[in-house]
Amino acid sequence: MEEKMQLSEREQRKILFRLLSYTKPHKKMISIAFVLLLLTTIGDIFLPYLVKIFIDDYLTPGKLEFQPLLILGSIYMGIQIVKAVLMFFQFVKFQEIALYIIQQLRIDVFSKVQSLGLKYFDKTPAGSIVSRVTNDTEAIKDMFVTVIATFIQSGFLLTGIFIAMFILNVKLALFCVIIIPILLFVMNLYRKLSSRFYLDMRERLSQLNAKLAESLSGMSIIQVFRQEKRLRQEFGDINEQHYKAGMKNIKIDGLLLRPAIDLIYIFALIIVLSYFGITSFQHSVEIGVIYAFINYLDRFFEPVNQMMMRLSLYQQAIVAGSRVFRLLDEEELAPVQKDEETIAIQQGRIEFKNLSFSYDGKRDVLKNISFTATPGETVALVGHTGSGKSSIINLMMRFYEYERGEILIDGESIRHFTKPELREKMGLVLQDPFLFYGTVKDNIRLHNERLTDEEVKEAARFVQAHTFIDRLEDSFDHKVVERGATFSSGQRQLIAFARTIAANPKILVLDEATANIDTETEEAIQTALAKMRKGRTTIAIAHRLSTIQDADLILVLHQGEIVERGTHQELLAFGGLYHKMFLLQNGAVERLEDVVNG
Repeated sequence: MEEKMQLSEREQRKILFRLLSYTKPHKKMISIAFVLLLLTTIGDIFLPYLVKIFIDDYLTPGKLEFQPLLILGSIYMGIQIVKAVLMFFQFVKFQEIALYIIQQLRIDVFSKVQSLGLKYFDKTPAGSIVSRVTNDTEAIKDMFVTVIATFIQSGFLLTGIFIAMFILNVKLALFCVIIIPILLFVMNLYRKLSSRFYLDMRERLSQLNAKLAESLSGMSIIQVFRQEKRLRQEFGDINEQHYKAGMKNIKIDGLLLRPAIDLIYIFALIIVLSYFGITSFQHSVEIGVIYAFINYLDRFFEPVNQMMMRLSLYQQAIVAGSRVFRLLDEEELAPVQKDEETIAIQQGRIEFKNLSFSYDGKRDVLKNISFTATPGETVALVGHTGSGKSSIINLMMRFYEYERGEILIDGESIRHFTKPELREKMGLVLQDPFLFYGTVKDNIRLHNERLTDEEVKEAARFVQAHTFIDRLEDSFDHKVVERGATFSSGQRQLIAFARTIAANPKILVLDEATANIDTETEEAIQTALAKMRKGRTTIAIAHRLSTIQDADLILVLHQGEIVERGTHQELLAFGGLYHKMFLLQNGAVERLEDVVNG
């Protein structure tokens, strides 16, 4: 998705205040960190004054008495040591606060991602979402660790320096006050220019992550079809755009950060030295005062430089915050259930009533779908690709919201059941099952602590999965790598079947569940499915018509409409679309057998 290329000042303030709202639970820790910060700042301000006392009261007059100098030196060293200790604890506190905040922010983002509807993931690359959860939140952490601490410390330090300057010389202190608007102008100019480039950089980084995630997930296809060169070119193009945006920002940094501030500092130093030089013709000037004032001037510009250098981190954090909050404010949520209801699915009778549905709000992919599936019955959905079979499943599983028509379970609208009730009573087996990193046992149980190890093994035996699991090293404790890559498609499918059976659902949803299983295994699975379907409502999507010949009702879909319905024999006798599909598949099988038999 394209990002806005510039944030207004109002939007930036809003994002900053929203980020700062995450500090509320940590008020006590923040107060301690600020007290430590204040104490170290007081030490910074007091040290030059001690040197001034040494120069004017002892060094210049030649009063080098041991005891007063020992006391003065001890105070100086004591402040330095205490300051170093306080700085350590201050640094740790600010880091701890930042990590707590980012931890909570990442939990919020991750939780939000879990609640989003599938429509959001249909239009947003996975890498872009990953970038927001990782890179963007890390940029925000830098703001809490360095930017806020630096700005607060600089504020304390500048205030103290101004007080000390006014004590030393009112005229020169007023001159330094005049410099402040110039500094603010430079800071504001940098903030406006850099925000546009940082937005561009963040968007390009998001695109890089998206392209990388896509390449990794489709590596086998890339290599088989020799797409490496094209992918390298696309990745290189995005990388080049990221580089150009970065270079634009570096040029702004090089012009408006330290060089501009250093130029103003040199100008101020010339004025100060000229003032003391001219004044010395009229009356004597204390060397300690000159040292202290120049030292304060240097310390005045150092926090300004620090703030300017941190402005880049601040801008990155604000831009990253805008991207994170855009995700947190996303309204493409999963369909809402009336969670206050306590209705339970008792039988699992499903009824579709005149259901129509569109993904984009323009073209209907389902049109007036009506059918009933009762417990113990199997309703099969068949049709060419794009006919609407998977859409029916998606709506029934509440992955998408519908507006026209109704879906009923046991006579109640599907919207009236809580999400946990729906998920617990519906068992879904996909054509390409997903296995999580862990063990075989973990993937069947899915962290349902109510299932005992024996029940997990019984579920595997039920679907004939125990045969290959027992041959694995460590059997049910065998390690599963990411996505179950070391298992065959059929083995992954058997584990998915065992996972579904272990949950003991009232409604069984099969999305071409036997497509990746060999003929021998399919026979065992069909036997298991026959047992699974007893007493359960089964909705099955099938491409291979041989797998659903015993279905109680077959619905033939074409362009989102049910064009034929009946049993296998009834549809063959009708001689319509189903009959053509059956002849096409069986004809292909016969031709294949002829080739094999020579």
